[in-house]
Amino acid sequence: MKRIAIIYLSFHCEPYIDDVVKALETVQYPKEALEFIIVDNPHPVHGLSMAHLTEHVLPKSEKSLPKVTLLPQESNLGFAGGNNKGVEYAEQHGFDYVFFLNNDAYPSEHTFTELVKAFETDSKIAIAQSLIMLHPRRELINTSGNMIQFVGLGYCRDYQVPLSERKFQPIEDIPYASGAAFMIPTKLCKQFGAWDNDFFLYHEDMEWSLRLKSMGYRVVMVRDSVVYHAYEFARSITKFYWMERNRFGVLLMFLKIPTLIIIAPAVLAYEIGTYAFAWKGKWQTEKHKLYAYWIKPSTWKMWLAKRARIQKNRSVSDRVLTADWVGYVAFQEERVSNPILTYIANPIMTIYWGVAHFIIFW
Repeated sequence: MKRIAIIYLSFHCEPYIDDVVKALETVQYPKEALEFIIVDNPHPVHGLSMAHLTEHVLPKSEKSLPKVTLLPQESNLGFAGGNNKGVEYAEQHGFDYVFFLNNDAYPSEHTFTELVKAFETDSKIAIAQSLIMLHPRRELINTSGNMIQFVGLGYCRDYQVPLSERKFQPIEDIPYASGAAFMIPTKLCKQFGAWDNDFFLYHEDMEWSLRLKSMGYRVVMVRDSVVYHAYEFARSITKFYWMERNRFGVLLMFLKIPTLIIIAPAVLAYEIGTYAFAWKGKWQTEKHKLYAYWIKPSTWKMWLAKRARIQKNRSVSDRVLTADWVGYVAFQEERVSNPILTYIANPIMTIYWGVAHFIIFW
């Protein structure tokens, strides 16, 4: 059996870990081929979760659970940096695959079996995401693979859509994989690097997916590998600064100059709209913080260096790389949905992107 390192990034995991353990105890994959690697990032209020993990999880190691390994961190390394500590461990201990499991996500019986089957169908599959359902409303989809709006915004496909209303292929190519639950061969982490630590939080899964797709690899969703996620949109929107900062970084890294020029008017228009959104929600200070970040010469030096590496290694054109990007935004959340977005911005942006992508031949 292929050996899988399950990397679980703990960040005050106490509200979730007991249910995660119960879920792992039901997994139908040989326990000796799994290892549950818990990277514990200290929470600014609650600190480390090591006491709870040592008392409630570690005693089940190699009994009802696979082997459990605890990796406490001295400081909060963010989502990317924390998960990379788990990747380092997996690389050092000869695992075939690395599976990333969110703090508040729960695997099902066939999560790992179906992912391994998918990888065996095509050596060009680099990342395989599970079909992520909501928890506790398990009949609703959290994401069937994340979407990319062409100004760099990522969001969940099919969010809150009943599974009964969707028909998926067993393996579907997707714009990018949600970091809440996906698997990747360890050899690709060694060859091309893992999470980009500079992203810290948000859109790091988009970056990693695009990095591999730009080199000709596939990123897919596996229908029969199901994970349940206690996802709340409100928790994401509080990280507004990181979402905005990193979407600009992604555009700068991956798109060629002519593409950036073509989408620039739409990016500017969207920026005006998001500022109004931030002002309405009293988050305009986050926007000011974002502008202060991007006027620093050191910021441009860092992101342009990333861009140079990506452009050097890519083998896929912008036209192919952006083929599954869209012009519309579909958050499906009442708090961010409004008539201007639905009836004006989305139709205009969809037409704009349709024309833009038709023009892009490079």
